[in-house]
Amino acid sequence: MAGPGDPPEGNPEGVPGGGDDEYRSVVFDESFVRAARIQEYSARERLDGTARAVRNRRFWSRGGAPRQALILVILIAMAFGTAIYLGIRNPYHQPAVPVAGQLRITLIPLAPAGAVPAADREQPFAGHRAADYRTGAAGITFPAAHRTSHFTEDQVMQALIIAQEYLVASTMDPGALTGGDVRTVRNLLTPGQQEQFDRSLEKPANDGRYAATGWLVRFDPARIALADEQVRVRGSMTATEATDDTLEVVTDHTLVYAVRDAIGVASTPSLFTVRREMRLRFDPDDLRDRHVELVQASVEAGPLSCATDQAGYFRPLLAGQRAQPQTGTDPYDRDHQITSVCGVLAPDISISPRSLPTATAVSPGAAAPGSASSSSASR
Repeated sequence: MAGPGDPPEGNPEGVPGGGDDEYRSVVFDESFVRAARIQEYSARERLDGTARAVRNRRFWSRGGAPRQALILVILIAMAFGTAIYLGIRNPYHQPAVPVAGQLRITLIPLAPAGAVPAADREQPFAGHRAADYRTGAAGITFPAAHRTSHFTEDQVMQALIIAQEYLVASTMDPGALTGGDVRTVRNLLTPGQQEQFDRSLEKPANDGRYAATGWLVRFDPARIALADEQVRVRGSMTATEATDDTLEVVTDHTLVYAVRDAIGVASTPSLFTVRREMRLRFDPDDLRDRHVELVQASVEAGPLSCATDQAGYFRPLLAGQRAQPQTGTDPYDRDHQITSVCGVLAPDISISPRSLPTATAVSPGAAAPGSASSSSASR
């Protein structure tokens, strides 16, 4: 009798164990079935027997592991490349600030001996010594530029042009003169001096380093207004080679301003005179970037009151005003700050005055002893 698992008629003849014996070693588990390729032909393809009904599965569609591994490798390579790029070009890396010395400032107010004379309302410079001075940037004339041992003629001329730009921005720009925008002046300075410039405007002090009026001419906007925006100028410029890699330009100019009371539009104008002697230096980088390094500024201006602080703003004495009497200085009191001396403004500036202010009367239009008087660049 056949067993319960045998066919009713027994195993086929000639085949030991029946037809299933040769497949007993093959195990069709679930993974084998899932990995099997399933292709089904369309009706037309079954009739034609030519093209396949489905496309072959690509490498990307076989399993998730190889594709994920390749994506991981690509991400790691991108991260490594990004790290190298950021290491070379760090977005937070600050460029090195050029080393520059601090500007040394000498500020000397000139007090009038009597009352300040009034100027004409329509022509404030008429009858004045500055009546024949040139107006604005035209008064800052260039000397003849000549090559030096280490600088070409073009480089010398470039230094003179930048120096002129600085003088115009710091002494003639109406905005800067009245306490307004000073970015043009700041942008012309070498980056190594911009911090000193900023501190001079934020916390001015007449200490030889941080007087804002050493960097530029500016009037207290709460008290002083310009009666005429045209500035009268006369002076000279020289250019010499200070070192193998440094050009030095020395400027010496007298500037005359017509000022009035800021409160009354119809107030009587008067004249205010400033003499500025500047020592400026340029290296090849400064010439390329159109920057200037200020080395020294010597400024004398009047009419001013020596009892009033002039470090932040000039506060000119106006028509009819007199200087306040100076108080005595106690050299035993070390709490007070040692400041620059105060000069006396010449009562008649048409008279040839002495040089730098001492106890005698001084005219800001006089030439300082030892100052450069040549108007040509050194060979």
